[in-house]
Amino acid sequence: MAPAGEASVAEVAVDEVAATEAARAFGRWLFAQECEFINGSTTLDTLPPDDLPEIAFAGRSNVGKSSLINALTGRKTLARTSHTPGRTQQINFFRLGGRLMLVDLPGYGYADAPKTEIRRWTQLVNTYLKGRTRLRRVCLLIDGRHGLKPVDEPVMRMLDEAAVSYQVVLTKTDKLRDAEMTRRLAETSGGAGRHVAAHPDLQATSAHEAIGLEQLRADLAAFAIPA
Repeated sequence: MAPAGEASVAEVAVDEVAATEAARAFGRWLFAQECEFINGSTTLDTLPPDDLPEIAFAGRSNVGKSSLINALTGRKTLARTSHTPGRTQQINFFRLGGRLMLVDLPGYGYADAPKTEIRRWTQLVNTYLKGRTRLRRVCLLIDGRHGLKPVDEPVMRMLDEAAVSYQVVLTKTDKLRDAEMTRRLAETSGGAGRHVAAHPDLQATSAHEAIGLEQLRADLAAFAIPA
């Protein structure tokens, strides 16, 4: 029996399970609320007021950002998906339940985009990352089939320099076998560990098979205005 005033290991474990389930329940509730498109910004002067906590989604072109946002919110066409890399050329804002803002950043690494456009996107995103006072987390999406690539490094350094906490989220992991998943998680964790702003926990997801979505909802809902 634990001494008076001290919780036993079993009691702590029960409390942790209850807290985890409560977080997941809130995540399910929040991401089931109305999610509306607010604005698509191509310049700094068209950014909406940052009056809600914000979660931004970044990643290489065609990594599955729009598909993941749609899957998290249970919508099919909230964020537009495309088979054409580089289509998202603006910062898209979605208000979730009046408690959280989801932000879809332009994809990077699309070599065929005009260099002037690439510079404009990069400057816009960099200024957004450094200037949004209520930006709480960036989800850096990495294609689980390929892992970290050299094109991801400048973005990770940019996030480090902006002192923005970011979490690596693997996408399309339904395409991986168990051994491949284990190897990819280890490789990606090692690469992210070299960056000071990277969150230590990785999240493996699949928008198609709903893998990892419940936990990611819980993680992101923790930044929302409380119910």
